[in-house]
Amino acid sequence: MYQYTEFDKAFVRARAAEFRDQLGRWQTGQLTEDQFRPLRLQNGWYVQRYAPMLRVAVPYGEINAAQIKVLARIARDYDTPDAALLAEAQATQDKIAGLAPKLTTNYGHFTTRQNVQFNWIPLDKSADVMDLLATVNMHGIQTSGNCIRNTTTDELAGVAVDEVVDPRPYAELIRQWSTLHPEFAHLPRKFKIAITGATEDRAAIGWHDVGLQVLKNDAGEVGFKVLVGGGMGRTPVNGVVIREFLPWQDIMNYLEAVVRVYNRWGRRDNKYKARIKILVKAEGQRYFDEVETEFREILERDGAPHTLPQAELDRVKAGFVDPALNLPESTAPNFNAWLAQAEAAIGIEAAKTPAFARWLARNVRPHRNPLLRAVSLSFKRPGYAPGDATADQLDAAAALVEKYSAGEARVSHTQNLLLPWVRLDQLHALWLEAKALGVAQPNIGLLTDMIACPGGDYCALANARSIPTASAITERYQDLDELEDLGHIDFHISGCINSCGHHHSGHIGILGVDKDGKEWYQVTLGGSDGKDLSGAATPGKVVGPSFSSFEVPDVIEAILDTYKQLRVNTGNGKQEAFIETLRRVGHDPFKAAAHAARHPAEEQTA
Repeated sequence: MYQYTEFDKAFVRARAAEFRDQLGRWQTGQLTEDQFRPLRLQNGWYVQRYAPMLRVAVPYGEINAAQIKVLARIARDYDTPDAALLAEAQATQDKIAGLAPKLTTNYGHFTTRQNVQFNWIPLDKSADVMDLLATVNMHGIQTSGNCIRNTTTDELAGVAVDEVVDPRPYAELIRQWSTLHPEFAHLPRKFKIAITGATEDRAAIGWHDVGLQVLKNDAGEVGFKVLVGGGMGRTPVNGVVIREFLPWQDIMNYLEAVVRVYNRWGRRDNKYKARIKILVKAEGQRYFDEVETEFREILERDGAPHTLPQAELDRVKAGFVDPALNLPESTAPNFNAWLAQAEAAIGIEAAKTPAFARWLARNVRPHRNPLLRAVSLSFKRPGYAPGDATADQLDAAAALVEKYSAGEARVSHTQNLLLPWVRLDQLHALWLEAKALGVAQPNIGLLTDMIACPGGDYCALANARSIPTASAITERYQDLDELEDLGHIDFHISGCINSCGHHHSGHIGILGVDKDGKEWYQVTLGGSDGKDLSGAATPGKVVGPSFSSFEVPDVIEAILDTYKQLRVNTGNGKQEAFIETLRRVGHDPFKAAAHAARHPAEEQTA
């Protein structure tokens, strides 16, 4: 995990102090609401449906135990609205959706952007929260606003067995370059960058404004494949390759050219057409040519101000120090013997305890160090929204991170928490403690490991709620044997067209829509985020007219039953994955099954 320098630490503290001053001037009327709004947004403070929402930056998902403890304290001490406000919000929810589920407080929410959100912190306490975050080098800088947002990456970055180049130093360089960049503080719209250094794209780079794949050419030189113009939302578009191989030294100069042309050409008259994806789609080669021209200008006229020297890359790389793992002394002279003994012990425990064996198969992944494993704690369980963690759960998770992962963790793109430094001989002990905490569900990659945004329960932009739909599916599919039989399914839910739940990239996607003041849901099939199983990033196709909230669970069940009827055995006792069957037979059988599951009109109004 990157170690902040004294400059970094002072910068974060100064930013917190600046925000306290801005808040005070707004509270005393020296700043108008219109003047204060962009200032709070640039520090991660939204005003949502019922209360302020804070988005805390977790650069490329890396977080330590001390930071998780502070997030727990914020959840416990600050994520608590006034009782009257909470009662009013609950009454409004009940009016919208009948007897709505109870709104929850005192928790943090892991997001698909590898950040953490809080939904109930009063603005008059916001400066205190920023000061508290600064004590552990955290902040909300550029988690909102029309600027370059948090760069995301593969949750296994730095430890993956299929990694060609560790992308984290480059992600950190992008963070340092883009933070409070004066030229790019007021772009036409928000701007998101994702980077991966592995052969499998686990960072969904094709769905970002800029997607970067770090790779090596035939000569062994490091460089980047650069994609531009990806994005979800109202118009889902996949990124287009603008450079097949860009030498790593030029990445900052090239990013500057990409963003500068967007800043110059992007539309500001219509926010629905302001993202770079619209510009790239409209201008195509003309945009590419202009970027190349701007890049040459930066190199030849400006003197290539952001060319990365080896010394600068080495400086940042030196900040990524593998933690002390406290491996037994016996591993040094007897590496193979220790490894064999540890694997045998795990095999014995797995044979005795099928639940442990299932968890090993689903939640534990290989590591570049064969003595270690990367372990996912699943925050997808009954009674909680996907990605939610209470104050107590955050504290307990911090303890697990401290005890079993050398104090380091990762917030994943799929709204879970990954422990990247777990010793092989401690897997069983970790499983026992994670099980007691309720985060050892062996469902990683399965249907109930769904992605979902907060939706209409909290977001002012949402047309429908995501959480009740996620809960209904979670409760219906609790049989682990059934989940395993269904196999890998990317199931994504968004409460509105902004696609914060990434419904476009789901094998099955759900989008909440407003229909005559009621909650309805579109279903899409066949999306991909770019992982090996699903192939290149692509948006799913809509399954006809929308469905009522009552119908959705039965529609999903009908789609899955159709899959079970149509899939074929691929050999060695394995079945086709859902996405493979869908692509082989086409959408029509699934559409027919979905529409056959519609409820009579009288049931929907009951």
